[in-house]
Amino acid sequence: MRKTSLTVLVLALGVFGIITTEMGMVGVLPQVSAELGVTPSTAGWLVGVFALVIAVSGPFTTLLASGVDRKKVLAAAIAVFAVSNAVYALTTQYEVMLAFRVIPALFHPVFFAVALATAARLVPAKDATRATTTVFGGVTVGFAFGVPLTSYLAEHVSLPSAFWFGALVNLIAFLGILRFVPPMPVGQRVSYGAQLSVLKRLPMWLTIVSVVFVFAAMFSVYGYFAEYLGQVTHMDGTWVSAMLMAFGIVMILGNFAFGSLLRRNLIRTVVAYPVLCLLVYVLLYAVGPMFAPMVLAVLIWGAVHSGGLIVSQSWLGRDAVDAPEFGNSLFISFSNLGITVGTAVGGWVMAEYGARRLAWAGVGFAVAALITMALRLSLERTGERHAPLADPEARTPGGART
Repeated sequence: MRKTSLTVLVLALGVFGIITTEMGMVGVLPQVSAELGVTPSTAGWLVGVFALVIAVSGPFTTLLASGVDRKKVLAAAIAVFAVSNAVYALTTQYEVMLAFRVIPALFHPVFFAVALATAARLVPAKDATRATTTVFGGVTVGFAFGVPLTSYLAEHVSLPSAFWFGALVNLIAFLGILRFVPPMPVGQRVSYGAQLSVLKRLPMWLTIVSVVFVFAAMFSVYGYFAEYLGQVTHMDGTWVSAMLMAFGIVMILGNFAFGSLLRRNLIRTVVAYPVLCLLVYVLLYAVGPMFAPMVLAVLIWGAVHSGGLIVSQSWLGRDAVDAPEFGNSLFISFSNLGITVGTAVGGWVMAEYGARRLAWAGVGFAVAALITMALRLSLERTGERHAPLADPEARTPGGART
């Protein structure tokens, strides 16, 4: 049991390293622009291309890897991230850095999909949600500490040191996978057709659309966190940095709180999530210009925001019980699509109506998510949901046995 716990923690460390690599670039773009001699908008493609590749390629790369030993897939994927960070630290060519943003982005959804399914399979059924919540903890810790530390190293030590930090984290995760993850050869391989068949179901598409709306609700506002606090609450850079750190720390606690709620009642927790988002954004709008209340509101915001990942993954996993890794890859791809849509709409709202109105973009997407979830559940009540697996060995979201 102790070795199983270490294995789950190693997978969480790998997720931490991947998030630090993906999102850490956001905090070092000014230094990258200066070091590589490119404009800020050109440097921004290092972030945008990463998300776009994930959204487009996720399900396909996961399908291609579905017949390979799970341990080998995890080790290869995290090794690519370690090497890519080393390349960032050594290169002086923008084109080289851009190429090594595309390559790890291809492996990002594969690692996430396999890590989530592996964590759930390694523990008893009753602990499956707890295991996947722990793996998701790597995301929140990445936002809370990995991204700020990357930015700090670039600002106060050097840009290469920030990337060497990312390389070191991913290298440690790679060694941990080699040491603690058992060989997991694929037994009876599920055919590509059988995995793709989950996309033939109307309920699955309603679930996917609701996940897109949930992430759009989250990132239409969070994507402009600094601008909102700066322009509406009039916080200076020091306060904004402190709020980002506090937001990330509260996310860690919120992640496990939502995991506990999901174990008690998945449906109620899922449906409650967009309602909570809506209430938080109304609160942000109400107290936006008030300094002290806004500090408290940020903590509440972070606690609610954290739940979007584990709630959406569990929700989508219900419709992909017969292809859990493919379902996880769909979650990764369409959540990134939601981030893209949300940040685009949020940017438009801010440009047209000002930062104060950002909260209403989040409210609109939260309402859309709630409506889509209601439609999805209405199909279930009327018997139009796809028939559950009759096999008692069937798996629940993330791959845990029922």
